[in-house]
Amino acid sequence: MSTHASDMRSESTANPSAQLDVLGDDCARTILVATSDGPKTAKELTERTDSSSATVYRRINNLLESDLLAECVRFDDDGSHTTAYEATVDVLRVRIAADGIDVAVSDGEE
Repeated sequence: MSTHASDMRSESTANPSAQLDVLGDDCARTILVATSDGPKTAKELTERTDSSSATVYRRINNLLESDLLAECVRFDDDGSHTTAYEATVDVLRVRIAADGIDVAVSDGEE
């Protein structure tokens, strides 16, 4: 049984070219992998990469703008809360055709 792009969440307003550009960056891919198993703070993401915090924040913003990452609030055991980030997709499919490139994303629950 094949999955068609129409079966995937494709209402993203992000530009497919921008999504592909973001994924071309090693730091951005590391952030996506790190956030695929749950929310991580910018500090935690900086520790997981070999990049500066400024670079990590730029990549976070790029991923947010591309709808590949979402911002959320993480509550700690002591009642405090911090901003965290979580990957919004598990599967990304790229279709290349005569009329251009189309990127379809899925959260893996379909």
